[in-house]
Amino acid sequence: MIMSGYEYRHKPCFYNVYFTGIVRDKLGRKMSKSLGNSPDPIELMNKYGADGVRMGMLLSSPAGNDLPFDESLCEQGRNFNNKIWNAFRLVKGWQVAEIGMPSHNEIAVKWFDAVLQKTIADVDDLFSKYRLSEALTLVYKLFWDEFSSWYLEIIKPAFGQPIDDKTYRKTLGFFDSLLKLLHPFMPFITEELWQALEERKQGESIMVSSLPQSHHYEPRGTEQETIRATFEDAKEIIAKIRTVRTEKNIPVKESLVLQVIGTFDPVYYPVLKKMANLSAVEEATEKEPGAVSFLVKTTEFAIPVGNAINVEEELAKLQEELKYQQGFLDSVFNKLSNENFVSKAPAKVIEMERKKQADAESKIKTLQESIRELKNNVRR
Repeated sequence: MIMSGYEYRHKPCFYNVYFTGIVRDKLGRKMSKSLGNSPDPIELMNKYGADGVRMGMLLSSPAGNDLPFDESLCEQGRNFNNKIWNAFRLVKGWQVAEIGMPSHNEIAVKWFDAVLQKTIADVDDLFSKYRLSEALTLVYKLFWDEFSSWYLEIIKPAFGQPIDDKTYRKTLGFFDSLLKLLHPFMPFITEELWQALEERKQGESIMVSSLPQSHHYEPRGTEQETIRATFEDAKEIIAKIRTVRTEKNIPVKESLVLQVIGTFDPVYYPVLKKMANLSAVEEATEKEPGAVSFLVKTTEFAIPVGNAINVEEELAKLQEELKYQQGFLDSVFNKLSNENFVSKAPAKVIEMERKKQADAESKIKTLQESIRELKNNVRR
């Protein structure tokens, strides 16, 4: 083809060449009729849907390598199709009203927009390098984890209540961008839902629409990066509150109070209250006696739980965690005390180890204080 291009057009036909690997089964064998290890694609599509099979193939297609095909990936693709469909039904089933935008919705919209813009920029970069499998994985995680598990849960109105029109319009815009990002990988469901998302003109199709552009993606150290980083901290706080509920057998419907001993942006308090069912978030100089505490980075958070704690079990858990953290701190200290390691390791590695040391020291201090308070409560 290159020679024909020079002969007839006096220029090359193309500049980039993409080589696909051999499709292999789970055992690493080449698929062939003689081995009987090649699945019938029609049967796969009947079982998992065309988009499910496409996604299964693309997830197992790392650039430049063989394709280790596994039917379970097609099942994953089908489940993802169901996730997209259910998210669409949820959003389109909401009643919309011209009411004020709740503060937790405002934060959610800003955060997801920042995440979406970064993902669009990352997908553009992966497409330019023909790393299609990685691009699909990135969009898959964006839709399943960030959009469905966090964004929709934050903005979802209470049962029987409407959603504000501003949040709803933003959500439809996000859904539109997500469908366009997914369309190259899953063309059928994305076309169907895109047509149903809002009224379209005659002949309009997602297939000829432009991919979303990252118009205002900002690099590290800017407002968007700060929003993404702080929201990750908020997600960790919510996860640890849920862990406390599980460990202490506290029902999800029972509201809790969260004490912040340190610094955390109060703008995110409404998100914490909505997602962790908190009646209040209070800033305090010290935690209440008997409260369950945890650290996120270097900030301590505490949950007063009254008599819900078994003191002996809690002491055993805290002492075990303290022992682990002390051992971890010793290993980090040994590294930093090793002159050979310090002289040869890159500056970033040294900085990371010092951060680990500071975090471990902070956790040990908090654990020791918690153990001391529990023991004092027992004596009383």
